[in-house]
Formats: sequence, C-alpha cells, structure tokens
Amino acid sequence: MTNLTLAAGLPVEHRERLMRTAREVSFEVGARLFEEGRRADRFWIVRTGSVALDLHVPGRRAAVIESLGHGELVGWSWHFAPFTWQLGAETTTPVRAYEFDASAVRAMCADDPEFGRAVAAWVGRVVAHRLHAARIRLLDLYAPYGSGSRNI
Repeated sequence: MTNLTLAAGLPVEHRERLMRTAREVSFEVGARLFEEGRRADRFWIVRTGSVALDLHVPGRRAAVIESLGHGELVGWSWHFAPFTWQLGAETTTPVRAYEFDASAVRAMCADDPEFGRAVAAWVGRVVAHRLHAARIRLLDLYAPYGSGSRNI
C-alpha cells in the first residue's frame, strides 16, 4: 500500500464526504473495468483484491504497468477533460470496490473549492506516481538495458 491511498490522500472530512457517494460493487477475476480511449465516467477505490493497469502496445500484448490493491484509486482520467481513459484495467483476483460516479464527484468539486482542491491534489499525486510507474515498466520491458531501477 502506498501513501496514495484514499486514507492517506484526503483529509478526513473530504474523505467522508466522498464516501457518502460511493456504491459497493464486485467483479470476478478477469473483468475489464475500462479500456484506453473510452469514456471515463466512473472510478473505484479497491476494498479487496487486485487490479492490473495496462497499456496497449501495438503489435504486442498489453503491458501491465502496475497492480493496485486495498485503498488505492483505480482510474484518474475521469478528473481531466476530455474524460477518456489513458490506460486499461483488469481484475487479477476477485475485487470488491467502492464505485463513484465521475460527473457527481466533479460537480461536488466545482461546488466546494476546498473539496475540489483536495481531490485534485490527491488525484494529481496518483497521476504523477502512475506516470513514473509506466515509464519504469516500459523501460524494463522494451529498453535494451531496462530502466536500471533493479540495480539501484
């Protein structure tokens, strides 16, 4: 678990407000939560299980970028126009999660600037982390000498 989890990412009052909009959902192993390029209209916080984030690589199998687990945000593209998924996601175990309607959360952010700033800062930290993870993973997979991260 990273410091990017919901518990670490949002102050208690904002976290509680967000959680009041959550809906409990579950997914079987191998369920596709979203595909690159499609409309990002929801997001999830993992309760149990794991989700693999993947990136389409032309002519090859999708590259798994990162595995997400308990307390972690699945999906950030809902927060930034044009609201299309930048990665894909698939469950690797049975998953129970909290699901959020992106439009409703964006409206909450617009109505309450303090809440909106807190959500934006949290999602921004997640995006920065995922960008770094994608870079390292793609270098490990496709660069002649990898990323070098294993030798550090």
